[in-house]
Amino acid sequence: MARQHILDVRGKTTVITGAASGMGAEVARNLAARGARLALVDRNSEGLAALAAELPGTGNTVHTVDLTDDDAVFALASAIEAEHPHVQALITCAGSSMLGNIDQLTMAEMRWLMDVNLWGTVNITKALLPAMRREKAAHITHLVSIYGLGAPAGRIPYAMSKYAVRGFTESLRHELENSPVSVGAVYPAGVKTGIILHGRYAAALDPAIAQRAAAAQAKMYHTEPADAANRIVEATLGRRARTFIGREARLVDIITRLAPSHYWNAMRKPLREAVDTTTPV
Repeated sequence: MARQHILDVRGKTTVITGAASGMGAEVARNLAARGARLALVDRNSEGLAALAAELPGTGNTVHTVDLTDDDAVFALASAIEAEHPHVQALITCAGSSMLGNIDQLTMAEMRWLMDVNLWGTVNITKALLPAMRREKAAHITHLVSIYGLGAPAGRIPYAMSKYAVRGFTESLRHELENSPVSVGAVYPAGVKTGIILHGRYAAALDPAIAQRAAAAQAKMYHTEPADAANRIVEATLGRRARTFIGREARLVDIITRLAPSHYWNAMRKPLREAVDTTTPV
């Protein structure tokens, strides 16, 4: 069956969203070193240009787009197909975070994060599916999060978006089971990128409190970006359905299965400073 084929990146294209920085950039470096052709997607044109300039190989392209703009994303897919005849992989690294509890967050803030993390994943996936279906074998990797396994306090919009991406990924995997396209999710526990430190927080939240909570969260991140990128690339090439990065991700997966109504009892203490968005500094 086509699904058993391990992907060979040579001469084929991988599309990476959120490629200008963080995990997206590390994944791009890893794939470029393996000889892949890349379509690099981000809203940060300067970051894309800098990354493209450092990557080895030829045939890489950069595409500046806001993934919350559906029309722009579908136009982007056409542009990618025109320059890349064989799109065999999509890795969605684009995303953001949002600090604040339910009383501090506005509906607009929560919708914004859902647009970025969920709908920005859905639209690029839907737009590129026709091209990927034409390949003998292809794979879609969605970056979810440890918070798509267990939902902490103080992260409602982020957890909502990641649980939704998880559901989208699993449903899509089942829909495409008889096609050449396989679908997988990656669940990182804590990768030492700047997502939490550079993420957004509720406008009603004291900036000093937000910075303290973000710093506490960042202290819990142990995995080096290059190591995480290698795991993501290997999961994509191996067409894996589920990949955990970091022992915490495996632990939370086990705890939520064993105690689906009470897992927060185990998570509360280690996360107490990271989820505290009310205590004055």
